[in-house]
Parts: sequence; C-alpha cells; structure tokens
Amino acid sequence: MFRPQKYSIPDRAGQPFIDPVEIRRLLDANPAPQHSQVAAAVESALGLNRLSLQQTAVLLNAGPEDRRLVLEAAGTLKRRVYGDRIVVFAPLYIGNKCVNDCSYCGFRSSNPRAVRRTLSPDEIAGEVRQLSSTGQKRLILVFGEHPLYDPGFIASAVRLVYSTRQDHDRINRVNINAAPFDVDGFRTIKRAGIGTYQIFQETYDPQVYSRIHGRGPKSDYTYRLTAMDRAMEAGIDDVGLGVLLGHADWRFEVMALVRHTNHLEACYGVGPHTISFPRVRKASNLDLSGIDHVTDDDFRYLVAVLRLAVPYAGLILTAREPGQLRNGMIKYGVSQIDAGTRLEIGGYSGPAATQQIDREQFELSDTRTLEQTVAELVKAGQIPSFCTACYRKGRTGEYFMQFASGGHIKHYCTPNALLSFAEYLCDYTSGPLYEKGWELIRSELDRMPAGALRDNTAKKLREIPGGARDLFM
Repeated sequence: MFRPQKYSIPDRAGQPFIDPVEIRRLLDANPAPQHSQVAAAVESALGLNRLSLQQTAVLLNAGPEDRRLVLEAAGTLKRRVYGDRIVVFAPLYIGNKCVNDCSYCGFRSSNPRAVRRTLSPDEIAGEVRQLSSTGQKRLILVFGEHPLYDPGFIASAVRLVYSTRQDHDRINRVNINAAPFDVDGFRTIKRAGIGTYQIFQETYDPQVYSRIHGRGPKSDYTYRLTAMDRAMEAGIDDVGLGVLLGHADWRFEVMALVRHTNHLEACYGVGPHTISFPRVRKASNLDLSGIDHVTDDDFRYLVAVLRLAVPYAGLILTAREPGQLRNGMIKYGVSQIDAGTRLEIGGYSGPAATQQIDREQFELSDTRTLEQTVAELVKAGQIPSFCTACYRKGRTGEYFMQFASGGHIKHYCTPNALLSFAEYLCDYTSGPLYEKGWELIRSELDRMPAGALRDNTAKKLREIPGGARDLFM
C-alpha cells in the first residue's frame, strides 16, 4: 500500500519546494546504475509502492538493456492498477485572450498574428452540443490568462456546460485548465462542480522558467508552483500536474514532477489525479530553434518511469502527438487521451477545415475523429472509457488515490468502462464498430473473476440495448 515520502525538513503548504541543486545531485550521483538497482526499483513499483526520488533517478539513468525492463513493467503496472481501459475526453477552448508572453505559445501576448476570440454563452452551448452529439462525456475547458477569465467567468462557463444537454447527449464531467488563483478564487470555481483543476508548471527549472516567461503574471515562478496548494486549501482535491517538454533536461523535469507529487502527498495526503507531459510543438509565429526536442524513444521511456514512480496517477497523452505514436505508447502506462480534438476557438461547431495555426495554441498532430480513435482502441483490445463515476460518487482525492495505489480502482474502472462504452456503442455507432465493440465487451466481461461484481456488470450491460442509460458502479 502506498505511503507518502518522508523528508528531513517537513514540507510546508504554500512554500517553494523545488530545489534544483538537490535534483541534479541525485541525477549525477549514479549516472550508470547497476542492473540490480534498476531491478530493485522496478520490483518496488510493481509492489504498488511509490518510488523515492533516489529510485526515480536510478530508472532515469538506466542503460538500454534495463530500459526494456522498465517499459515492460510500466505496462504491467498500468494493467494492474487500471486494467485495459483508456479514458477518452476532449478539450474545449473557451477564450485565447492572454496577458502572458510565453515564448513557446501561439497565444502569447506579443504575437500579432494570433486571432483572439472568446466564446459567448450561446457559442459555448453550441460547441458542447456538437461535442456531446458525437458521444463525448468528459471535457476540459481551456482559458487564457486574462482579467476577463476570472473565477466567476470560469464558474459560469462550467455551469453552462453541465446544463447543456439533450436526450443522451450530455457532459458529465468538466475539468478546467486555467490560470492560478487565490484561495477564494478557487473556492468560487469549486462551487461550480469542476472535476480536476489542471495547471502546468511548464518547466521546473527556475532559470529556464524566467527566460521563457518574460512578461505577465505567469513570470512569477513561485506563485504558479504553489497554485495546487491554494486549490487544495479551497477544497479542490483533484488536481493535474504537467510539464512542457523541450525547455530543460527531461530527466530533471520528471524528477521535479515526482518531487511536486511528494509535496502534495506530504502536505495534503493527496497526490495528483493526473500528470501530463506534452512536447513543444509548432505554433503561430514561433521560432523552434532553441527547443531541446525530446526523442520518441526518450518520450516513451519517461512515460514508463512516471507510471512506475506514481502508480495511482492518470497519465495523459494528448493529440499534440501523432496518432501512430499515441497508439504505441498506451502499453507503456498511458491511461487517458483526448480524441476528436479541435484547437480553434469555436472549432467544433464551425465548418470542418484544415488547421489554421494562427487560431490555435499549437499545431495538432493527431486529427482523428472520436469514432476513428475509438475504432483503433478497440482494434488494440483497449476499452474506450467515457466513465465519470468516481467523480459523481465522491471517489476523489485521497479516496481515489488510496483505491488506485492499492490496485483496487480497476474493480470500478473495468465495469464502468464497459458500461459507458456500451452506451456509446448504442447511441453513436453502427455497423462494424458496433459489432467489434460488443465483442470486446463480452471478452472483457468473460475475463472478470466470477462473483457479484461480474454478475452485476452483466445485468446492467443487458439493460443498455433496451434503453437504460447512465449506469455505473
């Protein structure tokens, strides 16, 4: 069972906790670890133990032969914790006005080519209707950092999304990606019923952070770093961490993500619900010459290390990456993906067209529709999950973490994935995908251990073709 990491100097809520010297010292202390050290860390992770920073550094420095061991173990651990299910969601950009001047972002304030737009309430409802008509049940709303997008504006947008529904078309979980706020601001957002609050540090290296965030409130490294503390104090117990790979050494960034996780566990007893690790991509009027690109091999490997280091966290692989790469990386620990993604403001209900990079935050690499993505998941034997049960049943924060870290959450995840996927098949598909999807459901049901859980799941599955909906454990 998971136990938080201990430190000689206790972490304090709301205080800086990243020590770059400490992280680099740990990485440099053992640049060529022995096989026995790597194997010991892997064995500990497979025992559902959270890895220490020292153990994480060992895995990050592992040689080519030991990398294969780590990649295999990450896939095994993902199946042990979450089963063969992949959560599917979509981002919805509400507005791209921004007062920050982040060097890597197409929406940066100094970019004269960026087309600025904020959706009206009617436009938000139109986007939601279009998304939900394809079967989407989970959204993450994305906002630039601007006085217009204050906590009240965000809360109103969240409530509007929840209230926009017709027949089976409805969004059941709304996460947000927005600027950091004070505790009162986070309380306002919490009252709107958000799921996960997501914010990326972008880079945990303070010197690099200062270089790429020249102007705007985002230039305050510490205020952004401690945003999750304020969110937790406001009662938001589901938070999502992330880095933007390509600015600093990727090994440093992984170590810092684990250190941030340790801090949240030590101060609040709750680690991140999700971790994201996007790579810098082409964007409007952007010079990529200074980017330290992370190779595909290193990218796969760092995801595997994160899966072993933080076994309970959902690992998100976004459509920044090509579809073929995403398909292949699922087996190394990824548990959530976006699908059918459009990045233009109003891009879902507007006319289908090629990407217009001046209207996007970055260039999208995976342009498959939701149905195409689902079909490929089914072909790979993965259950597309539209489940929102844990959020709606109150299994969040520490409750969720303890179930996930003990390997028990899959007893909810697999049945609920099957039920939500069955509803998707009945409401939004036909023909070969419908048939293959039900074949996968029957196969997964047969693999469940005999007992009340399987019997109850089978009973609910039989009710869905007859019209029963919104069934979950």
